[in-house]
Amino acid sequence: MYETQVKVRFCETDALGHINNTSYFIYLEEARIAFFEEMGASMHTEKWEYILASTKCDFVAQGYFNQVLMIKTFVSNVGNKSFTIGHEITDSKTGSLIAKGEAVIVYFDFDAQKSVSIPADIKQFLMNYKVAV
Repeated sequence: MYETQVKVRFCETDALGHINNTSYFIYLEEARIAFFEEMGASMHTEKWEYILASTKCDFVAQGYFNQVLMIKTFVSNVGNKSFTIGHEITDSKTGSLIAKGEAVIVYFDFDAQKSVSIPADIKQFLMNYKVAV
């Protein structure tokens, strides 16, 4: 699994004192971007080859301001033109599960405006992070 740490900022909490539900999607995006960088993907928008088709997050426990979260990222499925990334967000000290997320990513040709087959080298990278779920 690929791991990313995030420290919860005050502005990411709500009136009830816990992490606002929308903030989790920002954490998942941060983890995906770090995973894409590890994969060697260009971080320039004119060379971007991925499109987010679907995302979800299941909230398991509450998180709080100043808490350090560990986001574990893995691949749960690799298709011909898309792949699914899974995430587990845990407290970095206790390992307690706080949330689980998932994102379906499509390999996309923005010039042609259509999905295309994932190149073999990227598919191999993804397979290295594939886990049974």
